[in-house]
Amino acid sequence: MLITNGKIYTMLDEEPLEGCSLRVEKGRIKEIGPQLKARKGEEVIDARGGWVLPGFIDAHTHLGMMETAMGWEGLDLNEMSDPVVPDMRGIDGCNPMDSSFEEARSSGVTTVMTGPGSAGPLGGTWALIRTWGSVIDDMVLDPYVAMKTAFGENPKRAFGQRAGKEPMTRMATAALLRKGLTETRNYMARKAKAAEKGEAFELNLKWEQLIPLMEKKVFLKAHAHRADDILTSIRIAKEFDLRMTMDHCTEGHLVVDRLKKEPYAALVGPTLMPASKVELKNKTFDTVVSLVHAGVKTAIVTDHPFVGIGLLGVSAGYAWKAGLSLMEALRCITLFPAQILGIEAGYGSLEPGKLANITIFDDNPLINISRCLYTFGEGQLIYRDASLG
Repeated sequence: MLITNGKIYTMLDEEPLEGCSLRVEKGRIKEIGPQLKARKGEEVIDARGGWVLPGFIDAHTHLGMMETAMGWEGLDLNEMSDPVVPDMRGIDGCNPMDSSFEEARSSGVTTVMTGPGSAGPLGGTWALIRTWGSVIDDMVLDPYVAMKTAFGENPKRAFGQRAGKEPMTRMATAALLRKGLTETRNYMARKAKAAEKGEAFELNLKWEQLIPLMEKKVFLKAHAHRADDILTSIRIAKEFDLRMTMDHCTEGHLVVDRLKKEPYAALVGPTLMPASKVELKNKTFDTVVSLVHAGVKTAIVTDHPFVGIGLLGVSAGYAWKAGLSLMEALRCITLFPAQILGIEAGYGSLEPGKLANITIFDDNPLINISRCLYTFGEGQLIYRDASLG
């Protein structure tokens, strides 16, 4: 396949490549350059002067877990029977038939993280998935990328206010997380000792699921809006030597001088939604701007369905309006999330050898009247605008 007649935004250059074409072979980008000619029988995609970009990446969604127009029957976001449920696996609650996947493809989004919500201090595993397919097992790129934890209002409301049980305070939320991590560390020691002695050992699925986190094979995905909650997440990550992303990071701009000294990336959003609760009162697109300009690795996220997945580009557009450069805003939904997730070898930019996750817009995708013309996933056509016939 040869894509011609487009402005190619590689994410590696500050300006688009004009007068160039892009060739795809066997699901990967083969070459980019001027004077590429279509081979006999090769499919040619005319970009019609539009923008050719890497497929967008949303590193924090609940795609397929809080289904469109389904009410309680399609609500598989939070297991509310216990605040500590690390054994919940996101892919077991994800419905790939939900219409939100088509919304993603029609908006240029090819890769997302999806998983449980933020009801408790240990909520379950998050997966990295493609946005096309009908069988979740075939769509999964990595079934376990991160373990969800939540700080702030949500655990207090979900368990303290509604059920009258722990956690009722921010202190209890932090304590439950520490207890779970400590129990896992002790469990690992007992398991290793049993193996050394050749003794039988009874597995505990809760603590088994936390072992990859303790071994730094996956991230702690820390839901925190308020500045003090963000700093609590950092405190605990340091105590247990964990990899972590600061998810939402709504008041990150208020403590940016501290955050820029830390090794943790920020996944900021859903900034486009209304301030629906107290801890969102300082929500602003200045957060993304201040973090990026301070050198904190930052991605923009929708937290779908709280902001629809189709508004990922528009969310980046508001960050552009707030002070990011155009390329910084585009990288916040392409290259930066790929780097944060450690998948930049195959994702996030257009260059030879990378997977052909490509989207084509008729104009700047950060402007809400722009139209996605095509989306390709690993070289396959996964969306084509109806206007193209």
